[in-house]
Amino acid sequence: MRAEKQFLVEEVENHLRKSDYVYLANFERITVGEVSSLRDQLAAQEAEFHVVKNSILRVAAKKLELPDLDEWLVGPTAIVVGGKNPSGVAKVIRSFFKEKDKGEVKVGVVDNRTYTADEVKALSELPSLEELRAQLLGLLTTPMRELLFVFNGVPQGLLNVLQAKVDQENN
Repeated sequence: MRAEKQFLVEEVENHLRKSDYVYLANFERITVGEVSSLRDQLAAQEAEFHVVKNSILRVAAKKLELPDLDEWLVGPTAIVVGGKNPSGVAKVIRSFFKEKDKGEVKVGVVDNRTYTADEVKALSELPSLEELRAQLLGLLTTPMRELLFVFNGVPQGLLNVLQAKVDQENN
């Protein structure tokens, strides 16, 4: 392999190592300005958008033992990698492509499992990691809160009885 191609393969390998997932996207008809806007949105998720040659991606994916991607390596291909929230990144990509009515997610690979475009769509509809944490915290604190209301109810009831007795004696 020529030195230039070897350099490109190593560069794509480095991108693929940045996270446990990679999304392949068709970026056809998307302007440079729109790609810049998408990159800004992905940066908020600590993710990156890179245009790659299919042949280079094929070699890099095989070197990293990713699932076979040959079926989706047709036409213009970009990869989205990075960040720690695959569903949040999928949400950004999906909303961008839906808003612009251009481009599409070809496939996703999360933890060495291939996800179709429909499965990536379902992944994008999951709550974000922060939302899941908040829901879990709410579930964990609810029993404690209710137990405190029960414990608080006994002294409160006693105070109500004593107050009623005082009110009765004063009348």
